[in-house]
Amino acid sequence: MVVLPVLFLLGSLFLCDPVQAQSDTILMLKQAALNWKGALTCETSDCNCTFNQQRGCCCAARDMLQLEEDILERMTFLWHDISTLKGRVQSLTDKIKVAFKATMDPNIALMVPGSTERCFGPFNINIPVPFSSVLLNSGNGYNPSLGIFTAPFPGVYVFSFTTYSSVGENGRLYHKVQLMKNGKRGASVWENNREDTEDSATQVVALEMQRGDQVYLDLTSGRKLCTNLQYNVFTGYILYPYIAA
Repeated sequence: MVVLPVLFLLGSLFLCDPVQAQSDTILMLKQAALNWKGALTCETSDCNCTFNQQRGCCCAARDMLQLEEDILERMTFLWHDISTLKGRVQSLTDKIKVAFKATMDPNIALMVPGSTERCFGPFNINIPVPFSSVLLNSGNGYNPSLGIFTAPFPGVYVFSFTTYSSVGENGRLYHKVQLMKNGKRGASVWENNREDTEDSATQVVALEMQRGDQVYLDLTSGRKLCTNLQYNVFTGYILYPYIAA
């Protein structure tokens, strides 16, 4: 029970600037420490040193100072590595910014013969859907004239599209839109009924893309998109690039 108070007081003295044994209390504590019979982490001379000289000569203080220097050195190296990594990430992301968003222009809808509907289609062949109203085109990968996105970098890309169509009370929803990658279907939405007068659907896909690969939306032959064509949306962005080692 006597050990803890003595060690506590010694610890308090250890944290202070150079201490001189000028009082009976200090001398008593010094003597108690020198007479301690238990295990010591330092030589007895260190206890005498702590009371009479600078604290740096105590073995515990030397260990602590060395630990502080080691930690500071490691932190310096770590900070340098983080700064280097940050610079590399910044240089890569500054060059690789790819995202686009486009909608259809409602003015391209034409009157369907024999009805009051204004629609894009139907056509006798599959035809790319023209998303000519561009709201975002970072990286200039999207061509609004063709409605085609061309990958400027290899990597994984995310594409989404919303298909919307609305017909009259006695009309028929009849559309099928397909996401095409290099001419091959990747995803599609469709509707074929007389129960609804309007409907919409959204697809989201992730695709591996090489530089120069192309993605576009295709309206199937014989199908049509009617009314409020601006609700048809095509978007995409790069999720992460493939970086050469």
